[in-house]
Amino acid sequence: MYSPLDTDERPASMSGLSSGRRAIIDLPTVIDVSTTSAPASITATAPVAPVPAVVVPQTTLRRLYRLQTDQRRFSRDLLTVLAWASVAGALGLWVADGGIRTVTTAGSFFLAAGTVAGLVATDLMVLMLFLAARVPYIDAAYGHDRAVAMHNTLGKWVICGLLGHAFLLTCGYTLLDSKGVIAEIASLLGISDLVLSVIALGALAAVGITSIVAVKRKLPYEVWHVIHLVTYVAVGLSLPHQFSMSGVFAEGTWQRWYWMALFALTALMLLSFRFVFPLVTSLEHRLVVSRVELEDTDVVSIEMRGKNLDRLGAQAGQFLAWRFLGRGLWWHHHPFSLSAAPTNDTLRITIRALGRGTAKLLSVRPGTRVAIEGPYGIFTDSSRSQLGVTLVGIGIGIAPIRALLEGTDIVPGVSTVILRASTSEQLYLVDEIDTLCRAKGARLIALVGPRASDLVGEPTWLPEQYRAMRLVDLAPAVAQSDVFICGPQSVADLVIADALAAGTPASAIHNERFSW
Repeated sequence: MYSPLDTDERPASMSGLSSGRRAIIDLPTVIDVSTTSAPASITATAPVAPVPAVVVPQTTLRRLYRLQTDQRRFSRDLLTVLAWASVAGALGLWVADGGIRTVTTAGSFFLAAGTVAGLVATDLMVLMLFLAARVPYIDAAYGHDRAVAMHNTLGKWVICGLLGHAFLLTCGYTLLDSKGVIAEIASLLGISDLVLSVIALGALAAVGITSIVAVKRKLPYEVWHVIHLVTYVAVGLSLPHQFSMSGVFAEGTWQRWYWMALFALTALMLLSFRFVFPLVTSLEHRLVVSRVELEDTDVVSIEMRGKNLDRLGAQAGQFLAWRFLGRGLWWHHHPFSLSAAPTNDTLRITIRALGRGTAKLLSVRPGTRVAIEGPYGIFTDSSRSQLGVTLVGIGIGIAPIRALLEGTDIVPGVSTVILRASTSEQLYLVDEIDTLCRAKGARLIALVGPRASDLVGEPTWLPEQYRAMRLVDLAPAVAQSDVFICGPQSVADLVIADALAAGTPASAIHNERFSW
C-alpha cells in the first residue's frame, strides 16, 4: 500500500479491470449506489464460480484475536520500556562516573548540562536508527507507518538536543576559559574531530529540512532517499569527537563500553535488516516476472514466480520494496502492496502509472528478475481484534483491500466491503472482490461518483446522492468491527472520522499511512 509518489497515488498496490468492465453485479452481495435508480440487471465479466470458504468457529476467532491484541500490546509496552531504559541507563552511567560531582561553578554547570543534552540526543539518535532498521519485531509491534512517524519525531528531537549540546558547551567553555564567545568558537573549531561533528550536525539539519512534508512532496522519492542516506554519514562523522574530546567516553569507564556496544548493535541491525537479509531473501526466492496483464490504459498487474515463497512469511495486506532488474528500472526502489494473497510460488502486485518511475513499469516484460525487501506492515489479519470487519478501499487503494479480504476470516452478517471510486473504471478488481465476497459471505457495496459536501457543508468521502449517509448506514455492525481503510489519506481520514463517530474503538481502526 506504499508508493513513493504524491498523495493521490500512494496506495501502491493497484489494479484495474479490462475494457469490458461492467458497472456492477445485480446479486445480493453487491449493491450499486453509483446512481439514484435501482441497479440494472448486469452480470459480472468473466464470472468465476466461488469456492466455499473454510468456516472458523467464532469462539476460536475471539480467542485468536484476543491473543493477537495482547501480544501486540505487550510488544509495544516492552519496546517503550526499553527505549526509556536506554535513556535512563545513559544518564545513570554518567551520574555513576561522577558527572554531578563535577558541577562546582557556573561554567561547569553549563558543561554538565551540555553533556546531558548530548547523551540524550545520542541515545535518541540510536533509537531513531533502530526504527529505521526495519527490525521485524518493531514492525510487527507498531507497523511500518508508525515506526516511520516515530523515527521522524525523534529526528527533530535529536537535532534540537545536539544544537542545545553545542550551545551549552560553548557557554561553559567560554565561562571557564574567560574568553569571548567568538574567540572560544574559533578555538574549538581548530580541533579536527569537532569540525567533523559540526559538519555532521549540518548534514542532519539538511535531512530534517527535506523530511518536512511540504519539502518532501516536491522531491522525487529517489532524490529524497539519497539525501536521507546522509543520516548514516552524519552519524559516522559525529562519533570521533565523542571518544577523543569527551571525558564521558574515557578509557576504562563503563560509559565507553556501554556506548561502544550500543553503536555496534545499531550498526549490526542496520546492516543486517537493510542490506544483508534483503540480499539473501532475493537470492533465495529468485523472483522472476511470469505474467504481465494490462488492466487499463495506465494500470498493469505483474505476477511473479519464485521458490519457497511460503518461507518469506508475507501476509495479504503487507507491502514489499521491489526492484525490477531490467534496463532503466534496476535503480528504482518501489514499495508496493500485494494485490492478492501470496501462494507458495507466486506474488502479485498491481501498479498504476502516476509518475515517471511507475510509468516505466508498464513496459516490464516476463522473464525480468526481481529483488525484494520485506515484507513490511501490519495491515493484515494479524491486526484483527473484533469478529466483525469492515474493509474500505478508495480508488486504487481497493487492491490491498482485495488481498486482505482473501487473507482474513469473515463472519457473515457482520462483514462489509466498501469500494469507493470516482468512476466505474476505478472499481479495480471488482470482479475478483465480488467472487470472494460471495464465497465468504461478506456484503459488498460500491460507491461511485465524485466527492461532495454533507448537509452542513463539511467535506465527506461519499458521492453527492449519498452525502447524508455515514459509514454506520452502510455497515451497521461497524462499531463491533475492525475497520481497514486504504486510499488517499485525505479521504481515508474522513472515513476514520466516520468510524470513530460510529463508536468503533480507535484501536480497531487500521490505516497504514502512505509515508516514506
